[in-house]
Amino acid sequence: MPAVLRRVNRVVLALVGLLLLLGGGAVLAAGFDAPVPSWWPWSGPSDVLLSTADRRGWRADSWWWPAALAALGLLVLLALWWLLAQFRRARLAEVLVDTGDGEAAVLRGRALENVLEADATAQDGVARAKVALTGRRTAPRTRIALLLEPHASPDEALAGLGSQALEPARRSAGLPALPAEARLRAVRHRARRVT
Repeated sequence: MPAVLRRVNRVVLALVGLLLLLGGGAVLAAGFDAPVPSWWPWSGPSDVLLSTADRRGWRADSWWWPAALAALGLLVLLALWWLLAQFRRARLAEVLVDTGDGEAAVLRGRALENVLEADATAQDGVARAKVALTGRRTAPRTRIALLLEPHASPDEALAGLGSQALEPARRSAGLPALPAEARLRAVRHRARRVT
């Protein structure tokens, strides 16, 4: 999961958790007949969510129940979508390689990532590389993080990444394209003293 989605996920989860905690605490306080704010709809243990008069009043409006059920159904679908998104793998486990004879071979995604990392790190000026495969099995994409030495040129590092790592990997896997998103950072180092 990209960093932005992880942050959004954490914020939404924290807000939902806070709302549920506050709401549950207020309902629990009202259930034990503790003092609750005056605007809170339930003020004691004998209160109910919808009184008989409220239920009859809403029943008279023909739009109310379909709208309430549709809103609850949408809420359930959004919750299920969010739950399934938590289990979705961000990294690609395997890549389909066209062998040229009408068959296909399977290449492990981690093996391709390791080769790309080794080729990228072998370049002059690259201290470390981290590669993650994303996308579909037939159309993989790469996310590459390069940690550059202080003397490295970003232009040369990107050109070398394309020619020495990405292009050989694309050709050997028989892929029509291997799009890449590269993020470059420099190694932190002390400034040299000039005497």
